[in-house]
Amino acid sequence: MECVAAIDQGTQSTRVFIFDAKAKPVASHQEQFKQIYPRAGWCEHDPLVIWESVQRCIDAAVAAAEAKAGPVKVVALGITNQRETTVVWSRATGRPLHNAIVWLDNRTSDICRAWEAALPGGKDHFRPVTGLPVSTYFSAYKLQWLRENVPEVAAAVLSGDAMFGTVDSWLIYCLTGGPHGGVHVTDVTNASRTNLMDLATLSWHGPALELFGAPLGIMPRIASNAEVYGAVAAGRLAGVPIAGCLGDQMAALLGQRAAPGEAKNTYGTGCFMLLNTGGALTPSRHGLLTTVAHRLGPGVPPSYALEGSVAVAGLGISWLRDNLRIIDSADDSEAIAAGVPDTGGVYFVPAFSGLLAPHWQEDARGALLGMTAFTTRGHVVRALLEAICFQSREVLQAMLLDTQDHQARTLSRGLSGALADEAAAAAAEAGGTAPAGDVQGAVAPSGGGGGQDFSASLNLLRVDGGATHNDLLMQLQSDILQVPVQRPHFQETTALGAALAAGLTVGLWDEAFVRAHPEGASRTFTPSVSREEADRRFGHWQKAVSRCLDLADLAL
Repeated sequence: MECVAAIDQGTQSTRVFIFDAKAKPVASHQEQFKQIYPRAGWCEHDPLVIWESVQRCIDAAVAAAEAKAGPVKVVALGITNQRETTVVWSRATGRPLHNAIVWLDNRTSDICRAWEAALPGGKDHFRPVTGLPVSTYFSAYKLQWLRENVPEVAAAVLSGDAMFGTVDSWLIYCLTGGPHGGVHVTDVTNASRTNLMDLATLSWHGPALELFGAPLGIMPRIASNAEVYGAVAAGRLAGVPIAGCLGDQMAALLGQRAAPGEAKNTYGTGCFMLLNTGGALTPSRHGLLTTVAHRLGPGVPPSYALEGSVAVAGLGISWLRDNLRIIDSADDSEAIAAGVPDTGGVYFVPAFSGLLAPHWQEDARGALLGMTAFTTRGHVVRALLEAICFQSREVLQAMLLDTQDHQARTLSRGLSGALADEAAAAAAEAGGTAPAGDVQGAVAPSGGGGGQDFSASLNLLRVDGGATHNDLLMQLQSDILQVPVQRPHFQETTALGAALAAGLTVGLWDEAFVRAHPEGASRTFTPSVSREEADRRFGHWQKAVSRCLDLADLAL
């Protein structure tokens, strides 16, 4: 049986999935790994532990597939990964020069503040080129910290021995032989999250490299999301082409088959909403990121996206379990939260390392507000679930304002017909065809996109990720957004997206298959409260957010 394997290397665990020729999951294996917290607000991973977990998961997933379906022939390997997490390793030895600095780590706050003060454009200086604000989130600032604080990294950068990459680059390097001929490459989606790539040219931006002290020689080659990067050098998949690679949220967008104008929200460690804007490179004036959605082949024009990133989603549930110990498992959160009818006036802002989109406030800190003697653990757990939903509403509101700014005409296929026209024009120039997408005729709000009408231009939100197993969370999300929320029966769309890109490259699937929505494979949650009630609760959430800003100095 011909199959495609997909590595899904996430923030808290590594998984490998095996998909059959119809893109149906055959088997998988998952392994969690240790989180390293050297100081408050810092988070690291051991790159060698990640690599070892990938090898074990490959072996176990293939063995499980063979036990279930008999002999399997893996024809391609796809990779998806936690983005922005930064690794620097030695070209000579192939060993990391420091632990990986994880995307949610905020140790670069002082570096970011210094750049904001020094750059002519302040916090938004890089947006016209990279699509990104100055933030601890992105890899360039983590690389600068490593260069300035780790002597081994500084010396290796100076001598040319250093190799820089995000987790995708590290894994492809290790899979293809490491110091013995390993390939040093990244893809356009991961490169777009470093703050070092020009979104228009899809190449490293020389002035940004110079500013951050990153010689071109330490950077990986930027490739598309669907091409052969190299072959696996050893192990159960020896000789298999590595043929697809996307950052995790872009992989989920592809796995959801989101056409231009469609949005998806992934609930993992963090929460990540992306809107496919097709060929339109749409700038954000409302705190979002302009990024690459995918480029499905070296000669194919890219699709872009608007993204809002929230640092704490599933991570907050883990925090309730591991730090406060008020739940025994993540699954407990649903039953405990459902044990109370509401939060009892409690609001939880989980700004453990600042707030990401649309606020971009590194000095924010977590706050649990509104507690009384009546408050129970059920109220706290439910407040955390609602916090995930409120943050998603903030992102969606900003997203719709940005699309209004880009095009104020009536919407078609979930976003404006103008975006679809631009995508079609870009595809036509390349000799291809733009995807048709689902027709969801909705009308753009004519006002400022406030609470009363912000959801009027979205008929459906597609969701995925581990936390979407929680039915109460999905119902709360639909209530707070006031739009239907559609959850696929197979929710691991991140791994599926990586598999689709790899299978497309080797000819197992064609583009029509990769873009087609499977029929009848989802459950839809619809609003159960009034818009007035949703707006009232969202107003209270905004008040709570205002109370958690400028608190970083409390730790001093």
